[in-house]
Amino acid sequence: MKKALLSLLLLGTLCACGGSDEDSPRDMTYPTITDTGITANPVNCQVYQRGTTIPFAYVFTDDTELGAFNVEIHNNFDHHTHSTSAEECPTDANKTPVKPWVYSNDYSIPSGQRTFTARFDIAIPSDIDAGDYHFMIRLTDHAGWQQLHSVSIKITE
Repeated sequence: MKKALLSLLLLGTLCACGGSDEDSPRDMTYPTITDTGITANPVNCQVYQRGTTIPFAYVFTDDTELGAFNVEIHNNFDHHTHSTSAEECPTDANKTPVKPWVYSNDYSIPSGQRTFTARFDIAIPSDIDAGDYHFMIRLTDHAGWQQLHSVSIKITE
């Protein structure tokens, strides 16, 4: 009798917790990183000077709800690639990093947003290695889908 009662209780709990896909449709769409309505920055092959700033401007969209985004900057002194742009940028000769710039920062997007315009400045340290860098944006929606946008930039002295 106790086993039957326990089984019924467990079954009731599972039924109460589980919802059907019809009740809450799943988000199966990647978010989008775009320049719609703005001048996006940075874009592929842009050149910046040490000690100045990179003005960041992109529009993020999702059909359901946005989550968060990450901006990462790292050296490309060995000319590896993750570019999402078809345009090839001129590169310096391969070199060994001495004091490369590594930047990675997570940013939240207010809850419930389907469109978000991100604008802010990123300070470039004045004492880093000049050269080729990758600027990467990772946008994640509320459901966990991720979109990557990567461009090549150059930092000069």
